[in-house]
This record gives sequence, C-alpha cells and structure tokens, in this order.
Amino acid sequence: MTEKQPTRFQRANYCVEDIDRALTFYEGVLGFEVTYRKGHNSDSYSIPLFEIPDGAELGFAILSLPNQPRVMALSQIKNAPLPSGYPRRSAIVLDIADCDMVMEKSRALGLHVYKEGRLETHDGRIGREIGIVDFDDNLVVIYNIPEAQ
Repeated sequence: MTEKQPTRFQRANYCVEDIDRALTFYEGVLGFEVTYRKGHNSDSYSIPLFEIPDGAELGFAILSLPNQPRVMALSQIKNAPLPSGYPRRSAIVLDIADCDMVMEKSRALGLHVYKEGRLETHDGRIGREIGIVDFDDNLVVIYNIPEAQ
C-alpha cells in the first residue's frame, strides 16, 4: 500500500461573476476543459469560506488540462459584486506553448494584456512572460522558455 503524501496541491480557484463568460477565456483561449460543473447549493461550504452575502447565487466548475486533471476551479458568485484590490494578491502561472496566440485571443476578448517581460529562471534560462487580467480582475501569468536552452 502506498503511503499518502502529507500535502498534495489539488487546485487553484478563482471567483467569477459569470462562469460562461469566464470559460470563453479559460476554455476558449487557455485550453482548459470543464470536467465537472455544479449549480447553486445554498448549503455550500464556500458560502462561509468566501464570506458570500445573502442572496448571491453560486455556481462551480472544475477545469482540467491534458494530463493535469482538476487543477483549476471557477466559483461563480452572481448577484454580489466581486471586490478588487491592489496590489493583486494572487495569480496562476501557466507554461504556454504559443504565447502569441494566447495574447491575440485574449485581446480579441477585450482582456487586458500587459506588456511582455523578460523571464530569467532560477537556473539561468531566458524566456518571456506576460500578464493577462481575466473578466473578473483575476491575474493569469503566462510564460514560455524555448526548448533549445
């Protein structure tokens, strides 16, 4: 029998106002696939955890990538404004094969795409990194390091 790890990262979660709109980016641009979706549940543990106000309607989607099951989730909170604050307190970071395509499709959706930056890794490899802000002010950082290094 295999011993269970003391800690295993399960998934990141972003709160969004509209899952369908958010999926135009996460599915349509970044290539995630919805592997589970659930509608409103008034007994959801997310209500006290996220301090969701009365009257808000919840939804939930779990997203996967090829060979990376259930690594991302979107929690929809309708009928309650999502606060934003700066500096941003979280981001997901994705290794992307075609950064130019992701930037182009993100701009076509009207998303804010930051000016590209130079990435230097802890082991000296050089690549590119780009920040993209989704419809709900969540930060996604994409990067690519060419293989020939």
